[in-house]
Amino acid sequence: MIALIQRLIYIYIWILIISALLSWFPATSSSGGLATTKRVLAQITEPLLRPLRQIMPRPNLGGVGVDFSVLAAVILLTVISRII
Repeated sequence: MIALIQRLIYIYIWILIISALLSWFPATSSSGGLATTKRVLAQITEPLLRPLRQIMPRPNLGGVGVDFSVLAAVILLTVISRII
């Protein structure tokens, strides 16, 4: 059972990483495959990322606000996985 939970955490970490990487690519239409993929991934990741974004400040680097919530989530999930 513990191995299953750790595996699910590992899969969720990869979903977070893929979602973050896809955020760098603009979707050309709202009904295309990339836009659909982004929407699905957002529905999966936002329940964890939204509270982290509210807690964490968003540093302004070179005029661009950088979102470190994905990094914090990956670290948090890794720690939880190792504690289990």
